[in-house]
Amino acid sequence: MFWDVFVAETSQGIDVGKKIKGRKRHLITDTLGLVLAVLVTAASVHDTTGGKLLLDDLTAAHPSVTKVWADGGYQSSIFNHGAGLGIDVEVVQRPQAKGFQPLPKRWVIEHTFGWLMQHHRLARDYEALPQRSRATIHRAMANKMSRHLTGESTPTWRIETEIPPSTA
Repeated sequence: MFWDVFVAETSQGIDVGKKIKGRKRHLITDTLGLVLAVLVTAASVHDTTGGKLLLDDLTAAHPSVTKVWADGGYQSSIFNHGAGLGIDVEVVQRPQAKGFQPLPKRWVIEHTFGWLMQHHRLARDYEALPQRSRATIHRAMANKMSRHLTGESTPTWRIETEIPPSTA
């Protein structure tokens, strides 16, 4: 059976710098990688614009947060916006050495994106509305947290179970 996946062009965009078409997921997590704020925008929305909106959402939902680490894609206006909200925004710089080097503060968010990609509906942009994509991210994180609380390290559909023989 063929499913026609339709995402409206009005909610998509093209990010020329990253060479992607579709949507961007802006996230703020705590130090454990659990999502505090989510914003889904068209890919054409600049990171700084998305970051400002995300900081607004963060201060409304979590007013006790006072420090945020960001990557180098955010410009100085995000620092000023964060300062106006009482949040210290600090950029985690990449090292000068070539090759892969995990950065402790940035690795947390990358780990969270990795958790999210384990969910089929988030691996591709299936949702017609950005609000549904945001809700799917929240649902995936609730699933991750409940598995962590119950001590289940992998989704149950991956575990091979032995079927007991029937007693007939």
